[in-house]
Amino acid sequence: MKHTLLMACAMLLATPLLAAQKVLNSPDGKLVVSVADDNGLATYSVSYDGRVMLKPSALGLKADYADFTKGLRMSVKSEKNETTSYSLSRSKTSRVEHPASCATLAFFNGDGMEMDVEFYLTDNDVAFRYLLPLPKANNPKVAVIYSEASSFLFPDETTTFISPQIQPMTGWERTKPSYEEVFSSDAPMNAPSRYGVGYTFPCLFRVGNSGWVLVSETGVTGGYVGSRLSDYEPGRGYTIAYPQQGEMNGNGTPYAAISLPGATPWRTITVGTTVAPIAETTIPFDVVEEQYASKGQYKPGRYTWSWLLWGDESMNYDDQIAFIDVAAKMGYEYILVDALWDTQVGYEGVEKLARYAKERGVDLMLWYNSNGIENDAPQGPRNIMNRAITRKKEMAWMKKIGVKGIKVDFFAGDKQPTMQLYEDILSDANDYGLFVIFHGCTLPRGWERMYPNYVGSEGALASENVNFTKEHAQREPYDMTLHPFCRNAVGSFDWGGVIMNRMISKDNKSRHQRYTSDVFEMATAITNQVSVNCVIVTPNVVDGLPQFEQDFLKKIPTAWDETKLLAGYPTRYAVTARRSGDKWYVGGLNATAEPLTLTLDMPMLAGQTVNYYVDRKAKKGQLWPDSELRTLKVDKNGKAKVTLQPNGGIVLTQQ
Repeated sequence: MKHTLLMACAMLLATPLLAAQKVLNSPDGKLVVSVADDNGLATYSVSYDGRVMLKPSALGLKADYADFTKGLRMSVKSEKNETTSYSLSRSKTSRVEHPASCATLAFFNGDGMEMDVEFYLTDNDVAFRYLLPLPKANNPKVAVIYSEASSFLFPDETTTFISPQIQPMTGWERTKPSYEEVFSSDAPMNAPSRYGVGYTFPCLFRVGNSGWVLVSETGVTGGYVGSRLSDYEPGRGYTIAYPQQGEMNGNGTPYAAISLPGATPWRTITVGTTVAPIAETTIPFDVVEEQYASKGQYKPGRYTWSWLLWGDESMNYDDQIAFIDVAAKMGYEYILVDALWDTQVGYEGVEKLARYAKERGVDLMLWYNSNGIENDAPQGPRNIMNRAITRKKEMAWMKKIGVKGIKVDFFAGDKQPTMQLYEDILSDANDYGLFVIFHGCTLPRGWERMYPNYVGSEGALASENVNFTKEHAQREPYDMTLHPFCRNAVGSFDWGGVIMNRMISKDNKSRHQRYTSDVFEMATAITNQVSVNCVIVTPNVVDGLPQFEQDFLKKIPTAWDETKLLAGYPTRYAVTARRSGDKWYVGGLNATAEPLTLTLDMPMLAGQTVNYYVDRKAKKGQLWPDSELRTLKVDKNGKAKVTLQPNGGIVLTQQ
């Protein structure tokens, strides 16, 4: 009997513990997330409409006081269904209301320490984050998070649309990383990243014929680091990677420090059988909350900007007057006075510009360097935005003279002190009624909802590169048909210009050409979303534009109430419909070398005759096709056929 009992105990000890598993479903049931603690490892997988989007991928993190990557056992802590409902004023939609499924799962390691994983599911989105409770022994009360195990293991047939991260303190004046590298297009996962340090968010993946997945993060404040994805590793996929040690000129650690109880930012996953859910997602805003109340009226609008084509030399009083006059002529709300104004225009000169602009119904935005000590970017004003005392003094002066916004440039990566600087600039600017645009910067992470005076960020290769080289000018169609599904899908994108000059030069005759049609550029005002948008139309060009182009540019909306993707494939073409008030606008871009004919499904325009801005077929030797304004009849079912010329576009507007 004793022998039999010992044998039974031995068999019990040799038998692996059964894995706990929890299946989470979206409100419509199509999106399924399965979470498990198989062999002590926390994993999750994602399927959509019966198709595998992510194979079992790791969960967990390592902190200074506990390891939550192995020896874990799972239990369900809470489950609920809720309705997410809120308003936005500076994004792709003005009102969000949809059901969501929520759950919190507890994981305990071998020492009894607890880590919770909170999940949030909508019909096309998954978000998860880690919650670290205060340990039962009441210590520690603070933690350092060294790394995350969080991974994303895609099926083998997956291809990528992703941008590499770059080593710190490289590039022009040691200003990188600045989220300004080139995106891949349908590249294999096993291709190593260009610089060997992974990829910046957001990351778009095509899962064979099954569908699309967009991976990013949201809810990053000054209380955490910004993250990215590692290089791909077979059998493991991509993992969350923290900042590089050399960022911020080596100052600060690459780790995150939090108070306990505390939480990490959200990891977001948007899935769909088409790219429409990717372009239309609101997940970056669904799971975050406003960080402070608005103290100003931050009006959407358009701005003129001399620097892109007229360069540093244009930062003088007379040229800025000329661009104020263009803004007034076009009915635009703002002008951006860019770098070097402190020495080439001067503070007294800016005060005069502000008065002159105000008399003509235009307000000023001013450029600032974020430096500090983080890199060598020389342009001024410097050594102001990096310190609260100098920053607040400057902002008080701006408020006094009527400046409405600032553009702050040349940040230093994603370490926690840099993320804190973003937040501090935003918070202080709100106190003085200033809105904020960031350049040379990281990706926005839910900031439109979190910070009421945040407008947009660069965070990708933007229009300045069209100026710098012919090669980048040729890439503009590629980039502008990618970002509706990637960079602009997760946050407002200050691309920096609906570029109406045909030659990339001050005289509009020399240097390299613009490789897109006029209608392509006009359509980017719709396909690209930012609530304060730039229009590059210079004093010597504006009057030469066809009247119907001028009329359209004068009426460009920048505040949208609704967004629908009508058609598209990243880096090839994109057609987006947006509603402003009760009026719909449709913008379409073709990045291919051949005409593209599409039948668009537009139920919101069913039975209507709409304005149709379109390119004619280019004549032999013609660098830019002629544009024209026609009318187009949408049938009673909402269908209409359109043709987009190579590197051309279409615009539809309700009459």
